[in-house]
Amino acid sequence: MDLVEAEAEEQPPDEDGDEEGYVEADPAGRFIRYDEIVGSGAVKTVYPFINLIYKAFDKLEGVEVAWSQSRIDDSVMGSSKKMKQLNTEIQLLKTLKHKNIEKMFASWVDEEKKTVNIITELFTSGSLTQYRRKHKKVNMKAMKRWAIQILTGLEYLHSQKPAIIHRDLKCDNIFINGNHGKVKIGDFGLATFMQQQKKSIKGTLEFMAPELLTGHYNELVDIYSFGMCMLEMVTCEYPYSECQGMAHIFKKIDEGKKPAAFYQIKDAEVRSFIENCLAPVENRMSATELLKSSFLQDDDLISVSLVKNMSEDGQQPVSCMLRKGEFLLTGNVDVASHVDLWLRFPDPSGCFKSVEFPFNLTEDTSLSVAVEMVEQFGLTQDSRPIIAQLIDAFLVILIPEWTPCVAIRQVVSEGANGLTIEKR
Repeated sequence: MDLVEAEAEEQPPDEDGDEEGYVEADPAGRFIRYDEIVGSGAVKTVYPFINLIYKAFDKLEGVEVAWSQSRIDDSVMGSSKKMKQLNTEIQLLKTLKHKNIEKMFASWVDEEKKTVNIITELFTSGSLTQYRRKHKKVNMKAMKRWAIQILTGLEYLHSQKPAIIHRDLKCDNIFINGNHGKVKIGDFGLATFMQQQKKSIKGTLEFMAPELLTGHYNELVDIYSFGMCMLEMVTCEYPYSECQGMAHIFKKIDEGKKPAAFYQIKDAEVRSFIENCLAPVENRMSATELLKSSFLQDDDLISVSLVKNMSEDGQQPVSCMLRKGEFLLTGNVDVASHVDLWLRFPDPSGCFKSVEFPFNLTEDTSLSVAVEMVEQFGLTQDSRPIIAQLIDAFLVILIPEWTPCVAIRQVVSEGANGLTIEKR
């Protein structure tokens, strides 16, 4: 029995007997395993074995944990080289310390039982797949918060030297504690760090980037998988569920065809974000770049990205540009208080449309104009408050005495002018 890591001290046997129902204990005696399976899957390595996740108990801390047990193939057990590499991979998992990465408490190889054992934290709400099946009505704001946490975890993995690639990211191995919305990437199995001399196919076919099938890839395969995770989160459908068999799925991936569920998404902003994740590798964004995307920014935030053309006294701007998500508003106010506005927005087809229109300060309100635009261009009702907030924020900046008719959220400046409108 090769103990790779067991941080607990030796535990003396309980005087009144150990916990009832346990079937196995770790070498140090800290963790005991029950026969209750909480998850399973194929381990993501060159090593052919099945991974089972059991409920277990940490006697030292008095908390439930997860016990991942993977049976090792005889071809691995009989190779000292492969066993050495296996131990190296386990040691690698031990070094991962991040708020959005599943915590690992102990690990060891049991040569007698031919198993790899890994003790991790247990998530009471299960995986994101299980959580979404249980809770169908989840607001997009919540899913954006999940996305930010997943990408933050991936950013950490990909920033390691060499980069660590999960290679089997899916909602089944992203875990959540539903009482506070904390999301963590887990079930690494034995995710191998990127080594240029080792290029092999690993993962779940429905979530695989096309280049992964060729064996030549980098950490951006995880971004593609993340895009498929977003698709599943948004639609509650497993990618390529319309396909008949693995050969059909393989063909669609090889041809670069997206799952049918993708075309069910009505929100142009959501579709655009997922499409960025599923783009060809040469155009695919990194985790860091995606975290900066407008889609993941605070929905209550309006950014002033440009202020110019100050009034003659230099005190008041007469033109500015504001952005909220994928909506962009700019315009001008002349000396006669005549306002011309220009709005760029995503239409229902997923394309962007631009429209120029005058705003009458005595007759129009931001809300009346927003309602008219939603009706005229067939926009979703969610677009109405966004357009109204942009118009009112624009007018408050350029016409200080203007009274908004909708609540303006926080407005921040991306430039050097330092314009800020507090929440109202």
